[in-house]
Amino acid sequence: MERKMEENMRDVDTGSEAGGEDALVGNVNKLMVTPPGYTGVPRKGHLVFDACFESGNLGRVDYISEFEFDLFIRPDTCNPRFRVWFNFTVENVRETQRVIFNIVNFSKTKSLYRDGMSPVVKSTSRPKWQRLPTKNVYYYRCPDHRRNYVMSFAFCFDREDDVYQFAYCYPYTYTRLQHYLDSLERRNLDYLQREQLGLSVQQRRLDLLTITSPAQQNPEKVKKLVVLTARVHPGESPASFICQGVIDFLVSQHPVAQTLRDHVIFKIVPMLNPDGVYLGNYRCSLMGFDLNRHWQEPSPWAHPTLHAVKQLIVQLSQDPKVGLEFYIDVHAHSTMMNGFMYGNVFEEEERVQRQAVFPRLLCHNAPDFSFSNTSFNRDVVKAGTGRRFLGGLLDDTSYCYTLEVSFYSYMAAGSTSPVPYTEDTFPSDMKLGRNVARTFLDYYRHNNFIDDKPQIPNHINSMEVLSQGRQGNGNWNGRTSGGERGAERKNHSIIGEY
Repeated sequence: MERKMEENMRDVDTGSEAGGEDALVGNVNKLMVTPPGYTGVPRKGHLVFDACFESGNLGRVDYISEFEFDLFIRPDTCNPRFRVWFNFTVENVRETQRVIFNIVNFSKTKSLYRDGMSPVVKSTSRPKWQRLPTKNVYYYRCPDHRRNYVMSFAFCFDREDDVYQFAYCYPYTYTRLQHYLDSLERRNLDYLQREQLGLSVQQRRLDLLTITSPAQQNPEKVKKLVVLTARVHPGESPASFICQGVIDFLVSQHPVAQTLRDHVIFKIVPMLNPDGVYLGNYRCSLMGFDLNRHWQEPSPWAHPTLHAVKQLIVQLSQDPKVGLEFYIDVHAHSTMMNGFMYGNVFEEEERVQRQAVFPRLLCHNAPDFSFSNTSFNRDVVKAGTGRRFLGGLLDDTSYCYTLEVSFYSYMAAGSTSPVPYTEDTFPSDMKLGRNVARTFLDYYRHNNFIDDKPQIPNHINSMEVLSQGRQGNGNWNGRTSGGERGAERKNHSIIGEY
């Protein structure tokens, strides 16, 4: 078995046709692509492709011409059905070298690439991710590839010594999460607890955060409980930006956050599928399982992270000291704009109406959230999802949602053109995170669980929260210090005219 895998890996590394796309079981590893039959000394402009790094994905490169290359996404490990996420580097470029890269084997036909989305790029001298200009990106049915959909993008390399990195969307890796959680722990906040809920198949941490004011401050009061999970689908990196935004706000000193901590317990699992994220999969775990279809009977050995989270939620639902009211699973959507929610369908009309309250309030608070895109369904294929399973398990006072955010953009009110997310304006730092938190306050005020005290502001100022979040941390978003961000601003754009 190991010898066969090594043979397949060699097929991938040489970009050969052996085995076709089914042979794509590994990532290219410092693969230099030269013209067919070329035997001379490698020179500048013979591009070197690599995806053997965390969250990397590129399975094969075919030389078409000096200016054009076909790129094949490596399918999810142990599951050839899913080919969407890509993340790779290119080096040994020639200054002013112009190329066209064709991503030729997407497993989906519908895509936001039809609506103006474009890949992101950065380089060693300009480490801030930027979107490619829409005018340089094309999404079309290609007769050369069995009429499959192909995404082609044109690019001009401008610095010979740079290594360029291209990705489907802004990556958010397992290691980045660990650095971020380590920085939170070092703040020694008495209302934040981090614990290891379990381990993945490859022995990566399954982290659980508990955010609430210490119980001894008000021991006689029953607290409401909110459970939030993210990244069950590893290629949906925007989910991690949303989740970090929620966490950053809830641990801040903003009066809304303080009030919520006094009344609510937040249990957050920021990365449900750490192996899939690390490996650069789009939808599946190491063993090829779509974990969001296995909530009904998760296996402790095949789906250990899901099994641990399900056990936790079942245990919490039986605790008389807390009232489990919300379960929200955070995802990203590859074909729709805006943020929106999926909810469940119930027979009782009153329960249906109560379930719609939270997304309606969130739509009022968040300019990038759409209630009109929100839907409530009982699709058979969704029966194994967390939203559907827990919606049937928990009592009728609990509400279970899938929160989706677009990989690409949202439509602002009154606008006719989409507003693309950047890495800074993604539902990252404060935007959707603070508005989700604000909505919990509005919801519990609406239900008279939290008194409408005048000292709680009606508006959350993002800059105020941002400055509070930086206090004692020096690293608001888990990426770079303020000095590094300042240095990044001095770098001119990586995107030139093609």
